[in-house]
Amino acid sequence: MNGFTLRRLGILMEPEPGNPLEVEGVLNPAAVRGHDGELYLFPRMVAKGNYSRIGIARVQFDRAGDPKGVERLGIALEPKADYELHPDGGGGCEDPRVTYVEPLKRYIMTYTAFSARGPRIAVAQSEDLLHWSRMGLATYNLWHNIQLGDEDDKDASFFPVAVPDSTGHLQLAMLHRPLFAGTRPEEIARWPAGRRMDIEKESIWISYTKGIVTSEGSPHLAKFTSHHRLATPVSPWERLKIGAGTPPVLSRHGWLILYHGVSKAAGDQADGCHLVYSAGVMVLSRKHPRVILYRSSEAVMVPSLPQERSGTIANVVFPTGIDRRDDLGTPDRFDVYYGMADNRIGVARLDVPAVLPAGGIADLPRSFF
Repeated sequence: MNGFTLRRLGILMEPEPGNPLEVEGVLNPAAVRGHDGELYLFPRMVAKGNYSRIGIARVQFDRAGDPKGVERLGIALEPKADYELHPDGGGGCEDPRVTYVEPLKRYIMTYTAFSARGPRIAVAQSEDLLHWSRMGLATYNLWHNIQLGDEDDKDASFFPVAVPDSTGHLQLAMLHRPLFAGTRPEEIARWPAGRRMDIEKESIWISYTKGIVTSEGSPHLAKFTSHHRLATPVSPWERLKIGAGTPPVLSRHGWLILYHGVSKAAGDQADGCHLVYSAGVMVLSRKHPRVILYRSSEAVMVPSLPQERSGTIANVVFPTGIDRRDDLGTPDRFDVYYGMADNRIGVARLDVPAVLPAGGIADLPRSFF
């Protein structure tokens, strides 16, 4: 047992009948509180041909304080920049995470920009959550002679405050998941015997930047200057790959994130490789987020509902949004918003125990000291 209890509260958002912007699904939302105290979702809305936009919705609650539905407010971003578009007219703005970054005094959205180059981490900013301006693609210094900006990348999110890097200097930090050739779940599952990739290249990473710079009159993020492996696949439920999920949020024990892990489904047939996306819990040190204090050895959520087991992609629960329920006076309760089989959005309640349970996996990354 992992000690973190999670209870599904229900389906929050489904494709709206007759809405062509959502005909192929509404999924994987960011979640963040506005200055007005309201909770806003930023779902990925998928039109025909897997053409993705990022929407805006306000969450509605019942008398008990549980999420019960949403009010759609419009579009935050749709593909316009060259790094979001394919030459054939396709493309996408996908799977956002939003964090209010206190040193910048603004909301920062990280999202997957999908162009002919493949998926890359893009960044946008807002002061009010309703109007967004692009800050371009994330850029990086070399890591072991590898240019991370030339690699596929997904699942990025910012810490809300500056945190110390490996040298002790306070920097803005981002979790992300570079996708190196040969490390995709489908490749690993089909040809495990021929897998020669360094295990560090199949992991959740943390990268650091000094903040915003101004170029040609527009704000951009400075380069991410240092990069470190944070966590790598360990347990059977995450054997093929792990990736960052919800943005880091403070809990009584440290920085809390829910992340996803990928495993191979039992009883695969000759028609292809079938994968299972599950969710786990990770707690990072508040003072030194590169230190993992706790990591669940078993998944806290596996696909079990019909809407999680059947959809655009079967057998997927994919956490991307989290809301600490300070508004209810229950800071140990976190509402988790997640994609269901790449088609719908569900919400679940995570209760944090008073003491970190025994049996969790802790990890001190190499070169920390």
